[in-house]
Amino acid sequence: MDITELQPITNFIKTLPPFDQLSDPMISHCCQSLSIVYYSKNERFVHVDNNEPQLYIVRSGAFEVTTENGELIDRISDGQYFGFSGMLSGEKVVNKVHILEDGLIYQLPLNSFNHLRASSQIFDRFFNQAFAKRIRNQGDITSNKINTGRISSLISEKMVSIDGASTIQQAAVLMSAKRVSSLIVIDNKHIAGIITDRDLRDRILAKGLSSETIIKTVMTNNPITVSKDALIFEAMLLMSEKNIHHLPIVANNQPISMLTSTDIMRNQSSQPLLLIGQIGRQKSIEKLVIVSQQLPALLQNLITSEAKAQEIGRILTLVTDALTKRLLFIGEQQLGKAPMQFCWLAFGSQARQDQAAGADQDNALLLEHTTDTSSELYFKKLAEVVCDGLNQCGFPYCPGNIMATNPKWRCSLQQWKAQFSQWISAPQPQALLNSTIFFDMRPIYGEVSLFSQLQNKILQQTKNNDIFLAALTRNATQQIAPLGFFKNFVIERDGSEVKGIDLKHKGLALINDIARIYALANGIPAVNSKQRLTALIGTHGINTEDIHNLMDAAEFIAHKRLINQSSQYEQGVPLSNYLLPDSLSSLARHHLKEAFKVINDSQTGIKLKFLRQF
Repeated sequence: MDITELQPITNFIKTLPPFDQLSDPMISHCCQSLSIVYYSKNERFVHVDNNEPQLYIVRSGAFEVTTENGELIDRISDGQYFGFSGMLSGEKVVNKVHILEDGLIYQLPLNSFNHLRASSQIFDRFFNQAFAKRIRNQGDITSNKINTGRISSLISEKMVSIDGASTIQQAAVLMSAKRVSSLIVIDNKHIAGIITDRDLRDRILAKGLSSETIIKTVMTNNPITVSKDALIFEAMLLMSEKNIHHLPIVANNQPISMLTSTDIMRNQSSQPLLLIGQIGRQKSIEKLVIVSQQLPALLQNLITSEAKAQEIGRILTLVTDALTKRLLFIGEQQLGKAPMQFCWLAFGSQARQDQAAGADQDNALLLEHTTDTSSELYFKKLAEVVCDGLNQCGFPYCPGNIMATNPKWRCSLQQWKAQFSQWISAPQPQALLNSTIFFDMRPIYGEVSLFSQLQNKILQQTKNNDIFLAALTRNATQQIAPLGFFKNFVIERDGSEVKGIDLKHKGLALINDIARIYALANGIPAVNSKQRLTALIGTHGINTEDIHNLMDAAEFIAHKRLINQSSQYEQGVPLSNYLLPDSLSSLARHHLKEAFKVINDSQTGIKLKFLRQF
């Protein structure tokens, strides 16, 4: 492309932010690397190649970006962009770009895009902010999204197959040994057919055929198959339309497993609303333990549905709340009516509604008034029913014994008020440690007015309390995000073992600390960190851009934590909060560093505000 041909392109590119902030040599280099593509609306979609990601700059025309399920994300026209989300996240692009009007697009390759980002901080910040806005605008998860996991998430068993020359007797023995209801029939590594237990009844026994009958003479030939990357919903629809109950799953045209209607039903039973409904119908702790065994499947299903980390945490917490409420109901059925009004309190991650896999218990009892011997015994037994039951359901006892089974945390309203007043007026090290747990508090069951009285008293004492807030800030900034002097990750080790980056304690917990300090300083009753930060918008304590940056950082870190735990679960290794940076793409590492930088900058901000120092 010669200079005369480049000039109109250069003139156009120079008018677009953030390109208008680049030097002439950078603009020239950029325009020389552009390719020009015409798209007709008859093509319907813009083909986005995940192997060669590009920034799409719309010169003319109109386009619409939707999720793969058809939910609108953005509408794009002259001078606007798409394609940057996948380039920045390093993840596979699943969104669709619909062509509404014929258009001309300039396409900038990934290497040129990264060169401009490295050369210009303004350019880099522009697209990072656009990416963050795109994430926020995609909205909250709906129940439909939870049902759109991929079939690969249902594969739990290796393929069970048999050769077409085998006998029905051999097939029956294999099905019995493997405890499966169907077999994939293989011929030269390809699917020749399937044979099911129903076929054995209808095609063999009912017709009096010999057990030595060859499989290929009675099998279903050329069965319908489905890709492991297809949506569960697509498989459900296909089974319904074809009135079939078995679908071979293929990858790269090779069979890898069998999907059955039972698998689909099992998946649907792991949906949160159905699971919560099941919990509410159980009448014994033993049955609750059985139902709670669906929690790992629920978590995996939520992750594969590409739900937001914020929403996954909220959904998991709703299940924990349901288990807690049902255990309290069972306890009251066993022990009789409570001798006074009470409120069951949750602290920490359950209170914030940001639970992840492996969360332990943090709870307490708030009582109407002090107990006598009889009422103390009642609430002791009630606490044991709930805490022991939660432990059996997969929520371990609190290592610090912050549970209602500890008599120290079964207190009257007046006792709780006095305890919090002591922590606030004399913020000693233990009090500050308690603040990271007890000041994130939410009522789960019982008389909510007791909680409201306690919370109102706490907020009155913490709002604009310079001494307490300074102590809280000093304690919260002792830990910093794991970035070294040259922005390299600081890796934690346990002796010779490399543990990785602690995404919880060196990432999410620091954001929770920052949100908590600002909320207590401003008398904000919200407990969830995102809700606290949202409530801060428009206040004088922190600017809106910093708030959005913190929320985006929290979502990104929490998402990486969940994906990492999902991988650990699939590998059968203990779940942890540690992530090895080498497991990330270069772009994902870049964004994780940026998220940690947001935390460090925000910690500097609370030091300036509440300590009056750097």
